[in-house]
Amino acid sequence: MKEMPQFRQQLDNLLRTRDVQRVRAFLIESGQWYEDAPADPLYAMWLMIAGSDKLSDLHAEAREWLLSNGHENVVEALLGKESQKKTKPDRAVRSSRGKQSQGNSGRKPPHKGREKTTKRDV
Repeated sequence: MKEMPQFRQQLDNLLRTRDVQRVRAFLIESGQWYEDAPADPLYAMWLMIAGSDKLSDLHAEAREWLLSNGHENVVEALLGKESQKKTKPDRAVRSSRGKQSQGNSGRKPPHKGREKTTKRDV
């Protein structure tokens, strides 16, 4: 196989053309695909476009194709976070804070070495 950065650059350049036959031929020639796989090369091409950070300008088009072809779950998994950033920029901050306080209801953890006293102990 070709060196990974060179391979990825060539693949992204071909994906940008959105020519499924050229993408398929390149991947077969590179030993990444077999003649009969994947079963749906058009779906695979749009999936690769959606998953490539370098092709973010094509993500809206990939989203549209994937949604119109019944792949809502893939859109949510790959591109869902991107749409949340555009519509609700502070949501990620709130959710990360919530994860930090999960399990202790937002309270500070007890200091190590100190035993927690209760009303019965006093």
